Amino acid sequence: MTAIDNPRPVRPGEELDLGRLAPYLRDALGAPADAEVSVQQFPGGHSNLTYLVTVGSDAYVLRRPPFGTQVKTAHDMEREHALLSRLAPVCERAPRPVHLCLDESILGAKFYLMERRQGVVIRRTPPRDVVFTPELARGLATAAADALADLHAIDIEASRLIELGHPDGYVKRQVEGWTKRYAAARTDDIPAVDAVATWLAGHMPTSGAPTLLHNDFKYDNLVLAPDDLTRITAILDWEMATVGDPLMDLGTALCYWVQADDPAELQAFAFGPTHAPGSFTRAEFAEHYARRTGRSLDAIAFYYAFGLFKTAVVAQQIYVRFVRGHTKDPRFAIMIEAVRALASQAERAIEAGRL
Repeated sequence: MTAIDNPRPVRPGEELDLGRLAPYLRDALGAPADAEVSVQQFPGGHSNLTYLVTVGSDAYVLRRPPFGTQVKTAHDMEREHALLSRLAPVCERAPRPVHLCLDESILGAKFYLMERRQGVVIRRTPPRDVVFTPELARGLATAAADALADLHAIDIEASRLIELGHPDGYVKRQVEGWTKRYAAARTDDIPAVDAVATWLAGHMPTSGAPTLLHNDFKYDNLVLAPDDLTRITAILDWEMATVGDPLMDLGTALCYWVQADDPAELQAFAFGPTHAPGSFTRAEFAEHYARRTGRSLDAIAFYYAFGLFKTAVVAQQIYVRFVRGHTKDPRFAIMIEAVRALASQAERAIEAGRL
C-alpha cells in the first residue's frame, strides 16, 4: 500500500476564519454543537484553494476561490457545485458535492464541500515510497489517456450537463477570451504570447460533436488506488469544466505532458513524471486517445498550441496576483518564467505543425 495524499498546515495568508466557519458548518451539516472543527490544506493547485475540513469524526473537502482574485469569470463555486451535482451520478470518478454556501460573510467568498476521495496523487515527482518503474509509467499514462476518453464518452444530454455550457462557437470564444484575459493580466513584454494568439485566431479548426470537458486534466488532478497506481479512482478540480470541442481538452492535457526531449526550461515546469522512462510521448498519448475515440488528429498542432497558450495565460494571471501583493505564496514568484517557456513551446509546435 502506497501512502495516501494528505493535507498540510494551512499556508500563511490562506487561513479560514474558524470563528465563523465552525458554527456555520455544525448547523449546515447537522453536527453536534460541540463537534470539533479543524482545517488543513492540500498542497497542490495554483487557483481555487482546497482544504480538508473535519467536523467531529467526519471529513470533507472545502473548495473556495483564491484570495485577491481579479478574474470575474473564474472561481465560480456555485457553477462548480452544480456541475458535480449532475456529473457524480453518471461518473464514478467525480466526487459527490455535499453542501454549497452562498453566504459570503462566512469566508469572504462562496464555497462548497464535497466528499473526500482518499488515494495517491502523483505531483511533480512520485511519493518517496513509489518506485516509478517503466512499467508503472506506461500503465499510468495508458490509464490517463483512457480516463480522458471515458470523460468524453459521457452522455451530456441525458445528464443535463449540456445546460452548463454553450458548445456552438466554443473554440472561437476560447481563443478570444484567453487573449483578453492575457491583456488584462499582462506585466512583461513577451512577444511569443502575442504571436501565438494571432496565429490561433487565424487557424481555428471546425469542431466535431461536443462532449464534457475537464479543461485541467493532468496527473496531480488524478487520485490513484493505493494498491494499484494504474487505476484512477477519482478526478479532481472541476473549476474549468464545461462542454465543447473534446480536442480542446486533449490539447490542454498534452500541454502538461512534458517529455524527455523537451527543453530544460519547459521541463522545469512539469506537472508530473510524464517524461519518465517508459511513459508515453505526447504523440503516443494522443494516438492512444484517438484509437479509443475515433477522433482525427489532423489539427492536433492547433489544439496543443492552444493548450500551451491557455496555460501560459493562467500562469500570467497567477503571477500578477503575486506582483500586486494579493498572495505571498513563493511558488507564484517564478510564474512569469512559465509564461515564457509555454509560449515558446507553442511557437515551436506551430512551426513544426505537429506534437
